[in-house]
This record gives sequence, structure tokens and C-alpha cells, in this order.
Amino acid sequence: MTDEIKNAEDILLDSLGILGTERVEDPGCIRYGDLVLTVAPKEGKANTLLADHLFSPALLLAERIERGLVEVAGRSIIELGAGCALPSLLTATLSAPPILVVVTDYPDDIILGNLRSTVERNEKHFRPPCVVHCQGYEWGKDASSLLSVLHASTSGSRGYDVVIMSDLLHFHSSHDALIYSLSSLLAKKASARVYVAAGTYTPRAVCQNFLDMGSHIGLVWESDSGTSGQGNEDENKGDIEARSLWLGTRIIAGIDATQLGVRKGMCRWWVGRWHIPGIKGAAVDGITVV
Repeated sequence: MTDEIKNAEDILLDSLGILGTERVEDPGCIRYGDLVLTVAPKEGKANTLLADHLFSPALLLAERIERGLVEVAGRSIIELGAGCALPSLLTATLSAPPILVVVTDYPDDIILGNLRSTVERNEKHFRPPCVVHCQGYEWGKDASSLLSVLHASTSGSRGYDVVIMSDLLHFHSSHDALIYSLSSLLAKKASARVYVAAGTYTPRAVCQNFLDMGSHIGLVWESDSGTSGQGNEDENKGDIEARSLWLGTRIIAGIDATQLGVRKGMCRWWVGRWHIPGIKGAAVDGITVV
């Protein structure tokens, strides 16, 4: 596992640090609109679990949230391996926010200390009636404590409406644990969605392994290529320019539109839903249960 972490970290830092001939620095403090986010110090688990960076998939998901492509109003949301929790905390600032946002990361004092500070720092920007909780959680472990937070905030809910997974696929050995947690947390209903994003530095075969495991437990995937899977890499090349245009409207300090577009273009995304026989016609985010 140590070699896997070291190799993955080298790939991630090389991919994010150099874009063409220009370096893009990842500041310790990120200002995304009104949100002021920090990444964990480069110490201990925060370093080995890569919790000390804002990776491009979080920016991609945030842009899609800004554009209204992620249905969040009145819903319950949980983000796994949140880091600085940009996508999930952004939802709490929308004019039509979710009812509950739970941000989670590995139960380490440094990682969780930073995440709690980030939540507290931005609390004034969260729109009522949204409630934001922060909790430690290790993938693959019993999720009853996270479901208890949900039960205390929403009556009759047996799972979260939305699960966010930003840049969590690069450790192939973690897929079993991720799938277990996803299955435990995502509500078993037609409107429930999991939003997954990964950088192109995560090999396609590794991403496909996770998608296949998700399909095995009953998930159906839609992707950025418009198909239920990864699509054909050659076919997607013609769309790279469109995918690389940054379409968000909030000001992001220290990163210009060109850099944001390049980082967006380095990502893939998928939306997963349960295949529930007998339930037809329900549409969320433009995806209809078939």
C-alpha cells in the first residue's frame, strides 16, 4: 500500500502541477466565491491520503453544481473523502439548498481538524434550512453513525439522496471499501444519485474497475461521453475543447479561466443511479429511469 500511495501521489502532483509549460500552484487557501477553504497541512495521514490538495475533479463538480446540473434542493447530501469539501459546501450556499449536508473524511485529527475549521469558517454563508455536519469516516466501515445523522435531520429516510465522490478512485485497492460505503449510504430509490469525478491521471482501467463493481451491485452509470461507461477515448477527443471551457460564474481567487478550463478538461465524471425494475419515468438531472 505504501508504494501504491507514493506512486499515485507522484502521478497526481505531476499531473496537477504542470499544465503545458506553466505551473499551477495549489494554494493552501482556496477562495471559491464566498467560500474560504483550506487543505490539511502536509503531515501524517493528510499527506499519505492526499488530503493536502484541491484536486481538479472537485472543481469540475463545483462547476456542474453552479450550472444547476446537480439536483440538490431539499435533498440530503453526503461527501466521502471530502478534503476541503468544495462540492458539498458549495451546495449549502445555493439559493435553493439541500436540507442536509454531511462532509466526511478519514478519522484523523489533522484531516478532521481542518475540515471542521472549514465548515465553521463558512457557516455564515450556508442558506437555511440547510444544516451542515462534519464527521470522521473510514471507507468500508459500518456507516450507522452517518445514517443516524440523517435520521435525526430527516424523518423516514433510509439513505442519502446524493453521494459525492470526488477523486477517490485512484487507489484500486480501496474500491471494495468505497462500494460497500456507497451501497450502505445511497438511498434505494429511483431519484437517488451518486456523483463521481476522477482526473485523467487515474487510469481508465482503474476507473472502469470501480464502475464495474458499481454495476454489479445494481447501479447504472451515465458519463461525460453520454454513455453508460467510459466511452471511447478517440471519440471523446473532439469534445475536449468544449469540455475545457470553464462555465462557472463565481470568482475563484488565484486561478484564471484558462487554468480552470485546463483542469476541468483533465477530468471525467459519472452519475450513478439504482436500476429499479418497475419504476419508470422518474427523471432527475436529465436522466430517466428506464
